[in-house]
Amino acid sequence: MSFFDKLKKRFKNEENEEQVQEKYKEGMKKSRGAFSGRINDLIARYRKVDEDFFEELEEVLITADVGVTTVMDLVDELKMEVKRQNIKDTEQIKDVISEKLVDIYYGDDDPEIETLNIQENGITVILVVGVNGVGKTTSIGKLAHQLKQQGKTVMLAAGDTFRAGAIEQLEEWGKRADVEVIKQSAGSDPAAVIYDGIQAAKARNVDVLLCDTAGRLQNKVNLMKELEKIKRVIEREVPGAPHEVLLVLDATTGQNALSQAKTFSEATDVTGIVLTKLDGTAKGGIVLAIRKELDIPVKFVGLGEQINDLQKFDASLFVYGLFADMIEEEA
Repeated sequence: MSFFDKLKKRFKNEENEEQVQEKYKEGMKKSRGAFSGRINDLIARYRKVDEDFFEELEEVLITADVGVTTVMDLVDELKMEVKRQNIKDTEQIKDVISEKLVDIYYGDDDPEIETLNIQENGITVILVVGVNGVGKTTSIGKLAHQLKQQGKTVMLAAGDTFRAGAIEQLEEWGKRADVEVIKQSAGSDPAAVIYDGIQAAKARNVDVLLCDTAGRLQNKVNLMKELEKIKRVIEREVPGAPHEVLLVLDATTGQNALSQAKTFSEATDVTGIVLTKLDGTAKGGIVLAIRKELDIPVKFVGLGEQINDLQKFDASLFVYGLFADMIEEEA
């Protein structure tokens, strides 16, 4: 059974899958137009799979921000697979490309790497980091809404006391998601706000505490010190926490997002990525570059502006979003 057939079968068999599939299809329209459109052109121009074909394919993948290292690895694997399956016709390679994209994303890891580390007993503390303007506060609000939908009790801690309007913005999202926000005045010590949040969450038996932080990337030393202090406070109050450190990145910034991810992963132990505005970019390949070059899984992607448009990441659905038109042509 081909990879495309496996995907179609999976969508038919799983509840809610069709709805999520549609979100990926709609949300990745720009990336798909740039990506599968160019692959289709390539296949139309080359009848046989040869070195020239692979060279042009490399260019298509690099343009989609897949990242040079990832592209080289992917093309090497494709060449081996073409030999193994004795593929001569370029039409047959579409399926192999999509399957290899999923394989290269997971590597030796289990697909469960995309799942949030929610504690069965006691409070789960999730620290959310990222520069200003990437959609950090919005993502926290949407994640709070999603966790509530799953039956969790959620609280927010307004740890971004630096940016003007950050506390008010988080409060607004707290109202939308119907969750309590713990705050102090602007300019307060972020670690003190997080401490208050933990105490309040413990007192009210809250399942998940989502902590916002300031995004001061231009001053790396201060950023590191601040994050270290916040982590120390969390670890002292809740042993084993934070259970997740989610880095929010803006997909539309492409390779710039990758350099931000490198800086933050030096400053703190990032456990997962929230990639916002994936619907607003043609360079969705950045998902693969982040995963491959930094070994950090993408846990959520933003596929629209509505409160329920933050979706749990799934590499197979991501690849479906890139190739939806081709898959449906074969249906």
